[in-house]
Amino acid sequence: MAQQLEIEFKNLLSKEEYEALCNTFAIPNEDFHEQANHYFDTPDFRLKKARSGLRIREVQNRFECTLKEPASGIGLLETTDLLTEEHVNEVLNGATLKADEVDTRLKKLQINPTDLQLLGTLFTKRAEIKYNGGLLVFDHSRYLDTDDYELEFEVTNEKLGRTLFEEFLAKHTIPVRIADKKIARFMAAVNKKRG
Repeated sequence: MAQQLEIEFKNLLSKEEYEALCNTFAIPNEDFHEQANHYFDTPDFRLKKARSGLRIREVQNRFECTLKEPASGIGLLETTDLLTEEHVNEVLNGATLKADEVDTRLKKLQINPTDLQLLGTLFTKRAEIKYNGGLLVFDHSRYLDTDDYELEFEVTNEKLGRTLFEEFLAKHTIPVRIADKKIARFMAAVNKKRG
């Protein structure tokens, strides 16, 4: 289990901007990897109401369950447990999630793991590069009938990170576009499809 503070800046990109940045940074195809994010909440969306999100991420034969909660001050508090592939398959087929540290945090939010249900899956093709003391993340996500492109900048210093990210966008003539978290974009697509 690990807990960490996540400070990141996000910007939605057009497909053309995304491809231009990948070309500018000469990111080879083999540097991209696929990941699947399986999102969970209670039937009455208690995690969403607590401004939190829960996912199981599958990437390169690694299975992580991560709960993201608002941190006091800046960023998000991430609590992560490693899971086995077998357990993930059971959970995706309706079994109760068992992730010790995440379960402890869920109980503090008064959420019983037995109340969780799978909302759906978002697939992302991702590449990461180090940039000015942070990490630039290039994401192409697919969910429902949607493709979206996003740039993230993960940092340890919020003030410096914001300045560097704004300068980066300006240098590459990319307009600032508010990017909700992936789970929020996924849920908006779910709600749109439901009508």
